[in-house]
Amino acid sequence: MTDPQPLSTAGYSATAEALIPQYESLSFEEVHGAILGWYPSAPCDVLDIGAGTGRDAAALARMGHRVTAVEPTAELRAYGERAHGGLGITWIDDGLPHLPVLRARTQTFDLILLTAVWMHLDAQERRDGMAALAALLRPGGRISFSLRHGPVPEGRRMFDVSAAALAEEAAPHGLASLCVVETPGLFGRADVSWTRVVLQGP
Repeated sequence: MTDPQPLSTAGYSATAEALIPQYESLSFEEVHGAILGWYPSAPCDVLDIGAGTGRDAAALARMGHRVTAVEPTAELRAYGERAHGGLGITWIDDGLPHLPVLRARTQTFDLILLTAVWMHLDAQERRDGMAALAALLRPGGRISFSLRHGPVPEGRRMFDVSAAALAEEAAPHGLASLCVVETPGLFGRADVSWTRVVLQGP
């Protein structure tokens, strides 16, 4: 079990009821379309950290991937387990930066997703988190990040993290940028934009 109220997930439990239909209203392709070409097409082991309602985990499982979904917010995780049951997704209650439960399982992955997650961590947490991710990644594996830029919603904790800063955090672990794509905000938000980054391991 993780800290029941880690700073990085502040605000999500209280607003889960409103967030669930919002998350589920988007498709996997809408969220990841700009970088889908960098994801493995053949079935592989995928880790979705901050999986939320399981929307992406479910889509990946339907593609034939073996998916592990990590979500520290109990309300979102419970919904995901109910809504996307029967797809063979392994759900884990764990969280960044150290991911102790997941790392104790000693499994490694070909693809790791952190969708709208990384900007919740402060600089030290990002350094610690990158070390944890590197340990979970198979040789030549890839990590996908989406970094949010814009006003911070009330009750949340976020930091503005650039692609360059992410590359600096990744470099000590031999992780290199494969692509960086700028995309507009979802839900028609003109004041929000996203940077999509895919890293590859050595």
